[in-house]
Amino acid sequence: MNTFNLFDDTRRHRRRFLGTVSIIAGLQLVLAASASAQSNAVQTLSPIKSATNTSFGTIKQIDAGLLNIGYAEAGPADGPPVILLHGWPYDIYSYVDVAPLLASKGYRVLVPYLRGYGTTTFKSSDTFRNAQQSVVALDIIAFMDALHIKKAIIGGFDWGARTADVMAVLWPERCKAIVSVGGYLISSPAGNQTPWPPQPAFLFWYQYYFATPVGKAGYAKYLDEFNKFIWHQASPKWNFDDATYNRTAASFNNPDHVEIVMHDYRWRLGLADGERKYDDLEKRLAALPVVTVPAITMEGDANGAIHAPSTAYRNKFSGKYDYRLITGGVGHNIPQEAPQAFAQAVIDVDAF
Repeated sequence: MNTFNLFDDTRRHRRRFLGTVSIIAGLQLVLAASASAQSNAVQTLSPIKSATNTSFGTIKQIDAGLLNIGYAEAGPADGPPVILLHGWPYDIYSYVDVAPLLASKGYRVLVPYLRGYGTTTFKSSDTFRNAQQSVVALDIIAFMDALHIKKAIIGGFDWGARTADVMAVLWPERCKAIVSVGGYLISSPAGNQTPWPPQPAFLFWYQYYFATPVGKAGYAKYLDEFNKFIWHQASPKWNFDDATYNRTAASFNNPDHVEIVMHDYRWRLGLADGERKYDDLEKRLAALPVVTVPAITMEGDANGAIHAPSTAYRNKFSGKYDYRLITGGVGHNIPQEAPQAFAQAVIDVDAF
């Protein structure tokens, strides 16, 4: 909030103007300017701790494209729309504290389960269980269409950040702005053929494991143990409790979850085919196009997942841009570990 000292302002206006009428007029101008500055200023949020909230309430369902999508909603129906996207192995509960923060500032917050998670299901058993990057982004475009949303702020991390990036370059007219944890995550199977040095390759161990039949079987058999292990690896300083993990783990019971996860990582490495009807979109993405919409990228200072330094992708954002390093032992799941910082980024990028 902007403040000013009435006595000091009066003295300034007395020096500028002669007579009582001029003093009053000057004060009115100051008050009007102050009110205007406050209305245009970026809103700030009150402090909130992670795990303050434990439920979204009712989960809604809507037919959208190939899916029947389950989603949480918060805030006024006529508020500026914000769509928040989770990654693997997470779900909508990554935003359980972010959503009410944004709703309290007047945003309409929508948090969908991605394909293969929670209550999101395929409308047809014949649909190929595809998780290539363009397809997941098309799901969110279909979700927006089903809800008659022309343009929204898109925020995400992990798969969700990649999806936000993809939407911003393929359909910039649908994205008012994006918040992307981890920066620029668009890739291609061909681009992913470059060998990694041992240390970063080690962090990709699960992707190589998933490339094998025993990896798929192992993931299905030890689903909860596997994903909890990934949580600890990706966020080594995040002291989440069993209740927090279990709320998300329920979404892995989706009948398509294992197939979607396997296809995502195998497709990335060129070990599984996508669908030919999406080739044109993937060709555009393989060129690694620049994000032109306003963007904020973020990183946690204790992210245990492989990630590029911010300097490596800075030139991939040509619009108004900011980068934020979130300190204090914050790992990969910034929205859940540092909800205030993520929500503030959404508010700030809206003001860009």
